[in-house]
Amino acid sequence: MSTEPASPHWFKSSYSSNGGNCLEVADVIASRGAVLVRDSKNLDASALDVSALAFASFTAGVKDGMFAA
Repeated sequence: MSTEPASPHWFKSSYSSNGGNCLEVADVIASRGAVLVRDSKNLDASALDVSALAFASFTAGVKDGMFAA
C-alpha cells in the first residue's frame, strides 16, 4: 500500500514576486527520493522528476549565490 498522496501539493517560493517566471515545486516524494518541478505558467505540461539530492544541491547553490546574474 502506497502512502504517497494521490496528487502532489504544489507551491512557489515565498521569494517569488509573481512576475510570471516562476517554478512550482511539489512535496518530496519520500519513497522515490524525488522532488517534482513544473513551470507555473504551464500547469498542464509534464513535471520534472528530480532526485532529492540534486534538488538540495541546487537550492544550496541558489542560497550561496552561484546562479546570480
